[in-house]
Amino acid sequence: MQRLLTKVHNRLLASLPSEDQGLLAPHLAQIDLERGRLLYDPGDRIDTVYFPHDGVISLMTLMENGAAIESATIGCEGALGLMAAVAPRQSLSRAIVQTPTRAARMNAAVLHEAWEKSPRIRDLVDRHTEALYGHAIQSVACNALHSVEARFCRWLLTCHDRISSDTVALTQEFLADMLGVQRTTVTAVARSLQDKGAIRYRRGVVDIIDRSVLEQLACECYGVIRHTYERLLPEG
Repeated sequence: MQRLLTKVHNRLLASLPSEDQGLLAPHLAQIDLERGRLLYDPGDRIDTVYFPHDGVISLMTLMENGAAIESATIGCEGALGLMAAVAPRQSLSRAIVQTPTRAARMNAAVLHEAWEKSPRIRDLVDRHTEALYGHAIQSVACNALHSVEARFCRWLLTCHDRISSDTVALTQEFLADMLGVQRTTVTAVARSLQDKGAIRYRRGVVDIIDRSVLEQLACECYGVIRHTYERLLPEG
């Protein structure tokens, strides 16, 4: 379902001065994205840019044997496909809606026209690209060096920051892909976190009970990634 955008909830868009928002506003429409919706696969031409208001979009790196792992996430602090504002681009990863998401979207070619006109939009695209790159390379180290429990806590905190609920609906299959582990490992880690009072885990649903426990158990990467976005894409 698509509606005209009447209010800015995306931090990236909200950070622009009103005159630059005016370049984009007539071309932005709000859309509701259901969980599991595929937005791009590797090699797809990026013809639409998405600016989430709430919810999370996952960028998944795919292997030839079908294995996948999450390399970065995008929420209200960023945009999916923003580099297409600079020049035509093909997606390098699979972009899939991780939680139900409201977003604004616009044609990439139209965004490119605004990018050409506005130095502030060009600067914002550059800073977003740097922040997303920092997120991705931190995720590489995290996936290689940190425990599944610490990574799961990091991911839950990141997700919690971007949604307006303490409940996250996720399939076991998606959690396994996101963490690059077997489903049985997901179940064991989720039950361990439940025993520690951090979450309540039901099949396909995680309720965050005590965020402070998640923060204690998460690896350093949660804070590093969050600080990178705050430094490069400050609110207001």
